Amino acid sequence: MKPPSFDYAVADSVESAVSHLREAGEDAKLLAGGQSLVPLMNFRLARPSLLVDVNRIPRLSDIVVDDDFVRIGALTRHHRLETSSTIAKHIPLLREAAGWIAHPQIRNRGTIGGSLAHADASAELPVVLLALDATVTVKSPDHDRHLAVGDLAVGHLVSSLNPDEMIVNVEVPRLPARTGCAFTEFARRHGDYAVGGAASVLTFDEAGICTRARITVLGGGATATRRDEAEAALVGTSVTSSDAQTAGHLASADLEPMPTLHGGSEYRRHIITAMVCRAVNTAASRARSTL
Repeated sequence: MKPPSFDYAVADSVESAVSHLREAGEDAKLLAGGQSLVPLMNFRLARPSLLVDVNRIPRLSDIVVDDDFVRIGALTRHHRLETSSTIAKHIPLLREAAGWIAHPQIRNRGTIGGSLAHADASAELPVVLLALDATVTVKSPDHDRHLAVGDLAVGHLVSSLNPDEMIVNVEVPRLPARTGCAFTEFARRHGDYAVGGAASVLTFDEAGICTRARITVLGGGATATRRDEAEAALVGTSVTSSDAQTAGHLASADLEPMPTLHGGSEYRRHIITAMVCRAVNTAASRARSTL
């Protein structure tokens, strides 16, 4: 299959890229890794009039460690998230999740900015970045703005980005001491779209009591979602296996996953329950190992 015809421009700066987007209007698309966009074009589900190639913009794949956060350039490939010693040290949850993304060929090209902009409800990176309280910096020809990751996706494959805006970086706050993280998902085959998944970030005090919890789920609806009630149930506890099971049931109780070829709504809800329980148990174990 071949895509419909389109014009092509190469941007050498962020300013150049967003200028092209504004000039072309709503029919223009950015081309980074192209792992989601190109298949959509081949199936005629997307018909952009212009592709703006951002792969030659310098410094757009930098990873910078600050006192309070880690800043990741939007062009950073999934493979680098999986293999970077900096990511492994400061954001281990992101490294863990990156290994679940599709297959090596796709991880070699796909980018963190592209994954967030694509707003796929079954994608791994939006789920873990939501659990990490990450923010994105978005640039247009007129202004910069900062968005919480949770405000970026508004529906399945629908983001809150304006047609002339581009994600330029992701900022992830540094994790507090005595924090454990975990990500897990279930797919029919490794690399397939996940039936369900979950991320958990737990912080303990010196006595081994949970003081802060983040639980996010993949595949439970049109976007990645935080499960506030499940989080609240863990705070103030030592996070036993029983507590993890309670959190799993609370996290999935009101979800309505879309039925797919891989399973009906009830089956996917059951999977998410199990994934939350597993992620919470693993995150708690990792947090306790730092006490």
